[in-house]
Formats: sequence, C-alpha cells, structure tokens
Amino acid sequence: MIPVSDRRGRLYGVGLGPGDPELITLKGARLIASADVIAYHSGVGKSSIARKIAAHLFPANVVEEDLRYPVTTGTTDHAGGYAGAMADFYEECAARLAIHLEAGKTVVIIAEGDPLFYGSYMYMHDRLSDRFPTEVVPGVTSIAAATAAVASPLVRQTDVLTILPGTLPEPELARRLADTDGAIIMKLGRTFPAVRSALEQAGRLDDALYVERASMDEERWLPVRDVDPASVPYFSIIVVPTNTLAHASPMVEAPGRDAPPNHEFQELLIVGLGPGPDKWITPEVSHALSEVDHVIGYAPYVNRVPQRAGLQRHATGNTVEIDRARHALALAKAGEKVAVVSGGDAGVFGMAAAVFEAAEDPEFADVAIRVLPGMTAIQAVAAKAGAPLGGDFAVMSLSDRLKPWDLIEKRLRAVSEADLVLGIYNPASRSRTTQVAEAQAILLAHRSPDTVVIVGRDVGREDESLEVTTLAKLDAGTIDMKCLLIIGASGTKVTGAGLTWTRRSSDQSSR
Repeated sequence: MIPVSDRRGRLYGVGLGPGDPELITLKGARLIASADVIAYHSGVGKSSIARKIAAHLFPANVVEEDLRYPVTTGTTDHAGGYAGAMADFYEECAARLAIHLEAGKTVVIIAEGDPLFYGSYMYMHDRLSDRFPTEVVPGVTSIAAATAAVASPLVRQTDVLTILPGTLPEPELARRLADTDGAIIMKLGRTFPAVRSALEQAGRLDDALYVERASMDEERWLPVRDVDPASVPYFSIIVVPTNTLAHASPMVEAPGRDAPPNHEFQELLIVGLGPGPDKWITPEVSHALSEVDHVIGYAPYVNRVPQRAGLQRHATGNTVEIDRARHALALAKAGEKVAVVSGGDAGVFGMAAAVFEAAEDPEFADVAIRVLPGMTAIQAVAAKAGAPLGGDFAVMSLSDRLKPWDLIEKRLRAVSEADLVLGIYNPASRSRTTQVAEAQAILLAHRSPDTVVIVGRDVGREDESLEVTTLAKLDAGTIDMKCLLIIGASGTKVTGAGLTWTRRSSDQSSR
C-alpha cells in the first residue's frame, strides 16, 4: 500500500514575469505545459492578467481554477472588513486547491512577476506548503522590466536600493526616499498624488521616472513630473535611480569637499533631539532643523527629523562618530548648512564632543561650531520618578568602548564614597552583559543595600516603564541598552505614592 503522503499532488508557484510571454522561464513554461490544474487570481469583474500571459502554454485538458477576489479597493459588508473578507477568500481558495492536491494532482499557481514578491501566491503558500510538497519557480520581477525600459542604472557599487509600497503614509515615504540611494515605488494607482508629493519633499522628484505596464505592448515611460495623476493604473512603477554625486556614501567623500569655501556660512550646528517624543524637542532646535540642507547622525536620530523638500539625510551606524563628524565639518566648510543630530543633549554622551575632536584638524579651523541644547535622558527619567536629582549628582556611562573598565571601576568607587546620586547611561548591550552586576557589587561595597534605585526604560516612548527598587534587589539581568539607571544617595527617599526625591541639604536631619 502506498503511503497517503506519497499519493498527494505537488504544488508549484510559478512566476510569469512582468507581462511579456517571452519572459517566462523555461522551467516555468515546462511546468505549466504539464500541469493537471492551473490556478490564477482575477480581479472583480476582470479577466486574469496571469492567464492572459500564459494561456498559450496551457495543456488541452487542464483544469482551471479561477480564484476571483471578492473585493479589491471597494467597500465590503463583511463583518471583518476588507481584511476579514480577504482572509476568508484565501482560506476558500486553499480549500479548493487542497482537493486537487489530495487527489494526487499537480497544481500550478501562476503569478505575474515573481510569486513571492507582492504576489497573491504567497497566501496560498502560507496555507498549503506545510501540507503538500511545494516548489517555487522565480520569475522576472516588474522591477527588472521597469529598469530595463528606462535603461537607467538603478544602483552602483555599495549603493542601497529600497523598494517601497506607495501605500505608505506620505511622511514615512518621503523619509525613506531621502534616506536611500536608489528606490522603486510600487502600488501606485490612487496613491500617485501622495507619492509624487513625497518625492518632491525628499528632493528626488527630478530623478524619478514613471513606467507603466513594463514589458507589455502598452508599455510607456516618462518623467514623474509629466504624469497625469488621473491616468495612472495599478500596474505601474516609479524608478528613482541613484544619484551618486548628490547621494554619495557619507563615509567616502563629502560633496563639494574640494570646492572653494563659502565664507557666508561655514557654521556647523550640533543639536539635541531629546530622549524620545517630538514634544521634547525644543523650539530652537526645530527652527534650526527647518533651515539646514543636510542632517547627519546615527540612523535612528536622523529618522526623527521631518523630511522636507531639499533636505539631504546622511544616516550612519553607531560606531563611526569621528568619520561622521569629519563628514559634517567638510560639508560646513564647503558652505553647506549642516546639522549633526544626537538623541537627548548632544553634549551628554553625544556627538558634540566627537565634532570638537574632529575639528582639531587644522583643515576645519575656519568652521564655527554651535551647540543647541536638548533635554537629556536623565532629566526625563528623573522627572518621571519625582526629584531624585535634587542634590549633587554624577553621571557616568558603563560603556568601555572609549575607556577601559578599570577606569570605570575607579570612578564608581569614587562616586560611591562621595555619596553622590549616580546616573548610569549605556548600562548594557548585546556584547556587554556582565557590567551592571559588576557595578552593583562595587556600589554595594560602599552603600546600603536599601539604597534607592530607579530603572527607566524607553522613557517618553510608547513602551516606557519605570521601576523603583533598591540596590540589593536590582535585577542586573533585566537591564539593557534601553535603560537608564539612577542610583540614589543616602539622602534619597521614596514617598508613600512611590515617587523619589533627594534632599538638597547634606544634613540628614533637616527638613
């Protein structure tokens, strides 16, 4: 007797390419021609584009499964709304195909482009691939067809390519367009006006090319500026080729670095964005950011700056501060209006010191540096906790990336012996997992186990939490890079409501 699993049919997801039948792969064509069942998706009241592309390959006696959407962009009376209607539809389609597969049939689901790239096939794959033998046959994507149509290099060397759905919120789309070298924008149609606006805000409109029905007989392309929004179908793409000169990698060569300096400007701003929500950004900083042409910083901080037309964003990783500072100084020297951004206050474990260090190079002697303050993370945590910084306090970072651990230990002992409230930045990371426990042991050697400890996590953000505990009860294993610690002094108290405060006087009997 043959095991049931061996009698089951095989499922294939076959990519047909973007529309031209000659772009179907040889393997895809062979599988279609030998299929028992061919399935394809169709829009409401429309014929299947996938079927139109591959119909000439269908075998004479093939069974066809037309998987027709119940709704596309219209309204639905389904209790679960659009998402509920589509979920039920995909379940029904999977059940229909499972009947053929259980009967040992070979089922081929054909899909425009590539089956796993913004395609409906993936929803069948999710529901059937763990029950039946499945193989996916890749197809030429619409991206490849669109870039071939405009014959413009999309990305070069180390350029970054970002693929974006036009359905993203306009501000988010603008931000991402400004952050990347080359871009592809899909899912246009009714989203086109917002996409065009996002391109303009990101300063990428002049480079953007619109491609409609790539590789099909009706193919056409033209600059996005010249497109009539009312004429844009869903099957269209915007190609934003890399502009190597305007969007160069920030760690290579700053644009205009060798140009004669513009003495009218030559000022570099360094700004603090505060520790979290936009409401904590000062009006002074907001005004400054509205006037610069370049924003440079660690990617999460650069991402917090609103995108607007003409603003160039230079986001980098977290361990290249001096390179980042030199890039900013070079742009400022060339007369560009530049702001270096930091979280919290730029002068507290931020970019300000790195910029001043890089500015010691005589090359940047003529560049003026101006630092604009921001709210610090320790201020935010302290305010949430009450008034733990009411007396003298010290602030340290536990990171040993820029200083040795034995120096950190020495400073921890000194602060403990001086009975200062201690704020601890950068307590732990993925590679530093033991230092909080080591610091806790050093502090316990000089302070009472009942010393008040405040653990602030993501304060000011959606997932913020605040815990008041003691030095002895502090669970070092729960502390990570999102935390800031405040270790109280002997004069730090906890109110009946759980708030903390530290006496301003060293006389513990004073009131």
